[in-house]
Amino acid sequence: MTEDIKNRLRAELEELDTELRVHLPKEIKRALEFGDLRENAEYRAALDRQQFLQARIGQLRQRIREIASIDLSKVPHDKAAYGSTLVLYDGEREEEVTYRLVTPEESDPQAGLISTTSPVGKSLMGKEEGDEVVVRTPAGARTFEIRRLTTLHDETAAAEQAVKDEATI
Repeated sequence: MTEDIKNRLRAELEELDTELRVHLPKEIKRALEFGDLRENAEYRAALDRQQFLQARIGQLRQRIREIASIDLSKVPHDKAAYGSTLVLYDGEREEEVTYRLVTPEESDPQAGLISTTSPVGKSLMGKEEGDEVVVRTPAGARTFEIRRLTTLHDETAAAEQAVKDEATI
């Protein structure tokens, strides 16, 4: 999972780096040819874009380092953490919802992929099956019961078992 994220971030980094080092210098050179730099909107826009690209490239490099430092062996085996899938019961709405805790880059709330840094994700981190969790959102507080917790380790073990079972067929 983290390898996919790193690859996506590296692709964006490469694209922005190419724009910064190849395309933008050409734009700046062309804008300089228009003369008076005090009233040159093209030149100002190119410099603004250059600053944006430099900042975004710095952010991407930092995020790649952070993701590379994630030690999956330190993810808890019995508590909600990165990679966990939780089936929650919302007593107020009398329905079950399923969330998977992911990095901000993978987040897609409509698909049930909740960032570990979101209000819901933060509320679920470190919780166990059977716990009641109060989630504070801008829309107000909601209470959930954790009905089922499947950690990253559980999913890995299940996938390995499926491969073994398939090999014996």
